[in-house]
Amino acid sequence: MSNISTPFTKDQLIPQEERLEITRTSRDLIIGIPKENQEIERRICLTPDAVAAITAHGHKIIIEKGAGLGSNFTDQDYINAGGEITSDKNKVFSCPMVLKVAPPSLDEIDLLKPNATLFSGLQLKTRSKAYFKKLALKKITALAYEFITDESGRFTAVNALREISGIASVLIASELLATGSNRTGQLFGNITGVPPVDVVILGAGVIGEFAARTAQGLGATIKVFDNSITNLRRIQDRVGNHIYTSTIQPKYLAKALRRCDVAIGALSGEDRTPVVVSQPMVENMKSGAVIIDTSIDMGGCFETSELTTHSSPTYDKFNITHYCVPNLPSRYSRTATISLSNIFTPYLLNIGGDGGIEHTLRTDKGLKCSVYLYHGILTNKSVGQWYDLPHSDVNLLIF
Repeated sequence: MSNISTPFTKDQLIPQEERLEITRTSRDLIIGIPKENQEIERRICLTPDAVAAITAHGHKIIIEKGAGLGSNFTDQDYINAGGEITSDKNKVFSCPMVLKVAPPSLDEIDLLKPNATLFSGLQLKTRSKAYFKKLALKKITALAYEFITDESGRFTAVNALREISGIASVLIASELLATGSNRTGQLFGNITGVPPVDVVILGAGVIGEFAARTAQGLGATIKVFDNSITNLRRIQDRVGNHIYTSTIQPKYLAKALRRCDVAIGALSGEDRTPVVVSQPMVENMKSGAVIIDTSIDMGGCFETSELTTHSSPTYDKFNITHYCVPNLPSRYSRTATISLSNIFTPYLLNIGGDGGIEHTLRTDKGLKCSVYLYHGILTNKSVGQWYDLPHSDVNLLIF
């Protein structure tokens, strides 16, 4: 084959897409992990094992003293893993990338450096317009782990935490039946000759599914209510056809609640959780029954639900024990931390290997979904509509 004369060099003939791939270089990250300042938040973004994996790739992680204690990880655990411990909160927030479980307070935003990257929860309904304006003024690129999606479009972190909430709801109910202030002394379990505990679950999503699995494993009788036939069919396929399922019809729901020992609220919605259990329905429940409202974060689905805390989690109303603590996974902080850390670690390694977050956002659609501020520009439609703020399509900024 004869050589063809060309005015271009071999390097110049490489397509642009290939040039970008070839010239991409890794970058060492400097990540700050501050101590959470909320009473209900005991988790931390990374476990010591995750810190060891990330620092082994040349990245630097600065952790505020005592940040891991709520999840039973000591400062020495992080030092042994290659992390740096400091008592200086300013030093942690001055890192180019900051990781938090809960969103930063307005005072903490003041400590962030301009053009930094913030990776945290958003908790949209608890924010204020001032929160987004402060981040925008500093041209922060902010990502919310609640919005990360997998290849199927499912919310990765949210579903992982919902699994914990579903399992926890049954374990807490079991504990309250045996030892609560309004205790009935009942045991979850299929004991020979003893009627099983009767459980009603409102919602056939991830929380409802894992609550049903756990209750089934303990031998309970289970009734699941949801207005989505698709969700009801899926939970029967995954948990078993012997569980009772129904759409939410007041007549049948009221009948099931009168007989149940435990009622678990696991409904969700884009706005406030719909209230499907009225006060008269609660009044007609068995004395000593337990209500676990895991949807209290979004208002609760029982009319009698009132916000409680981890330090004072229950109250009695109409002789029914109510447990309405938001952020339920924080009660099991070590398990929740490991679950979150499993999600964060691959993304951090990819960002470092890609030479920074800019390239990762171009190639990872699931991570791009989590961006709600890009260099100070609001990119999330839900945030813009909720707080009446102008927003731009993230795909017009990152391409």
